[in-house]
Amino acid sequence: MRNLILPWPVLALLLPVVWLSGCDSSDEDLPRVTVRVAEVSAGEASEPLRFAGVVRSRQRAELTFQVSGTLQQRLVEIGDPVKAGDLLARLQNPQLLPARDSARARLREAEAQAKQAEQEYQRGLPLRERGVLSEQNIEQLQARRDSLLAAVDTARAALAEAEQLVREGELRAPFAGVVEAVLAEPGEFVAAGIPVMRISSPQGFEVEVRVPEALRGGIEPGQSLPVWRVMDRDAAPLTGQVSEIGQGSRRGELYPLVVSLEDGELVPGMAVEVGILRPAMDALTLPVLAVVRTAEGASVYLVRDDTARRVPVNVVQLAGEQVLVRSDALSAGDQVVYAGLSRLADGDRVEILP
Repeated sequence: MRNLILPWPVLALLLPVVWLSGCDSSDEDLPRVTVRVAEVSAGEASEPLRFAGVVRSRQRAELTFQVSGTLQQRLVEIGDPVKAGDLLARLQNPQLLPARDSARARLREAEAQAKQAEQEYQRGLPLRERGVLSEQNIEQLQARRDSLLAAVDTARAALAEAEQLVREGELRAPFAGVVEAVLAEPGEFVAAGIPVMRISSPQGFEVEVRVPEALRGGIEPGQSLPVWRVMDRDAAPLTGQVSEIGQGSRRGELYPLVVSLEDGELVPGMAVEVGILRPAMDALTLPVLAVVRTAEGASVYLVRDDTARRVPVNVVQLAGEQVLVRSDALSAGDQVVYAGLSRLADGDRVEILP
């Protein structure tokens, strides 16, 4: 068999074809980037945000005297039960009793003068009929009588005020409860309006927390919220009812939220956490580690057919270890890369680790 000898121009045309055929290999032979992926979910995480607060009695009061003086006597101690109307403490003010006695004397004087003026007026009526007194004299007697009657009313009001001040020297329980704290000792001077004692009722508790404006919109009075004890976070939560929602007057201010609690094991001062779900949003949830920051903006690597494609996303807000995003290229159930991003480029073939 003779050797086939091809001319040089023909060989020059065949060499690129042979080289291309040798380089034509399947993408399956290319090395793959090892990554871990997470599934994109609709909406947001169902785990509520927790806000810390302290249990307090629903009915509580800081008791004060309306007058100044020296605390003469305190009849209760911390932890003592009291009933409505019980005398708790007594104040000594050297001006109160003399002021009351002086008001009583002024009232008696005004009543005596008013009585005399009434008698003079009644005696003057028949004298006017006989022409002894003129109409002008009768009018003067009547005016003096009316003036003294008004003075009686003024003296009676002054006496009521003085007697009320005397009663303010005695501190009484406004409702049945337990003494939480005593803030003044016998012998100390107490100014008007300064708390000297704190009592609370064991019937019903509540907790107050502060929430941002973004969460306040989805809360209504009477709504049930989970409440956890800080000392036992893994236990089943208690159920609280929203009783009050405060209003804010400045931008960015936190809103007070009061939650009523009905549980016999709670005591005032216990630390608890109130759970509040974030309002539903038209967004997708994925791990925050999956988001890549580039010069073009935030993006994630979407894995389809073992190929990673970078798609842009719009970050809405953080939610713990998750992030809420919006993107036309993503949908619930898609897989995005959250580990192995440093070795990954757009269009790379990937190997997904379990």
